Amino acid sequence: MSQPIGPAASSSATNSPENIVCESFELLRRAYFRAPYPSYAERCTYLDTLCDLLRSNQQVIAEAIAADFGGRSTDETRLAEVFLPINAIKYIRHHLRKWMRSQPRSVPFSLGFGRAKVVYQPLGVVGVISPWNYPVLLAIGPAAYALAAGNRVLIKPSEFTPRTAELLQKLVKVHLDHEVMSVVTGGPDVAEAFSKLPFDHILFTGSTQVGRLIMKAAAENLVPVTLELGGKSPAILHDSFPLEPAARRIVFGKWANAGQTCIAPDYVLVSEDRRDALVEELVRAIRNSYPTIKDNPDYTSIISMRHYERLCALIADAEARGARKIAIKADDEETPDETRRLPPTLLLDVRDEMKVMQQEIFGPILPIMTYRTLNDAIAYVNQHPRPLALYYFDRSRKRVTDILQRTISGGVSLNDVALHFFIDDLPFGGVGASGMGRYHSFDGFETFSHKKPVFLQSRFNTTGLLSAPYGDRLNKVLKVLIGT
Repeated sequence: MSQPIGPAASSSATNSPENIVCESFELLRRAYFRAPYPSYAERCTYLDTLCDLLRSNQQVIAEAIAADFGGRSTDETRLAEVFLPINAIKYIRHHLRKWMRSQPRSVPFSLGFGRAKVVYQPLGVVGVISPWNYPVLLAIGPAAYALAAGNRVLIKPSEFTPRTAELLQKLVKVHLDHEVMSVVTGGPDVAEAFSKLPFDHILFTGSTQVGRLIMKAAAENLVPVTLELGGKSPAILHDSFPLEPAARRIVFGKWANAGQTCIAPDYVLVSEDRRDALVEELVRAIRNSYPTIKDNPDYTSIISMRHYERLCALIADAEARGARKIAIKADDEETPDETRRLPPTLLLDVRDEMKVMQQEIFGPILPIMTYRTLNDAIAYVNQHPRPLALYYFDRSRKRVTDILQRTISGGVSLNDVALHFFIDDLPFGGVGASGMGRYHSFDGFETFSHKKPVFLQSRFNTTGLLSAPYGDRLNKVLKVLIGT
């Protein structure tokens, strides 16, 4: 049996956040050692319970998230935080029996009649550190894949959505055995203690800066990590693609959740002579989707005043350096700072030295950049860190192939925005600065599994021909095997 993590706690510190995290981890780890390979039926029960948890608590989930944001569309919450994870769980459930089967592998002639296979084994205890922007989806989604792979799961939600974190903790405690999955809440001290535990795998979703800290802490225990980060995801428009549908689709992907989405387009690249026409279409599409801002139930507030002020500073810096701002809202509408309702904002004439082009925006601001040739656009993307997503609008198969081969990004949606994330049969993850590792699809099951190679020797085998003492017998065998 494993020993508790860290030094023994004093009685006064027994209920400290750090000790609560350690105790939750130890409980899950002991449970794993008692039953290291949950059956197919048990895993399905866990997945079905997660679905029931989401279905029966849609309203309270929406209310908690809206309270944390200071206003968030209930419809967007039901779509992103209820439908998407339920749909993913259904997909996992449908494929799980097949995923759990061992995979036969070929055996070389030199090893005779033996058999080989890969067995998928649960890793143990998986830690999930989830972000604030989609606080249920990005906690339950990874947890579902970890449970499907037979693991125990400990979740640390973001402290920026405390009501949702507390609700998630309560719902998991009510619906699932605490020896299967638990949720721990708290601030940076809890997150630090969490990341230092010897998990068998950690999945972190959040900023690149924090991702580096998580990876550094995990490295102390050689814990493998999946990092779902972000970056500046471009949307590139070819001249041949009509502007109206392109603008409408960009607006959907950019301003859902007020741009607080890791795969939202971070900037647009359009040819010089089509920029103004694109701006007109974007403004029209934004006004159609969000006729008002302040009291619009479909428009989401910025998560905190700190983030709101950061976004306002990005706009101010861009304007001070020569960018032109277009804020889209009703002519007589005021959006006081205390509402944290930042109107959809386009920035024209932006340059790389502006802060808005040096960091992930993560808000309702969209810089519009221009290019002269498609090669120029590709070169610009490739001169910057690899993004989490890339969006390209064009119906030419030849040019699409060229874009796919000459750029590297975590994922791609063609002629639309963000929809590759919705497809459960596609892996999801970043590359380079936008992350490492994958989940979704069978890749998610593999991420949280140990792929154990197994060889079964046959009663009749050739091992004796390859063993010492060596001599003419081995030389004859090697001549046949090598071909000389």
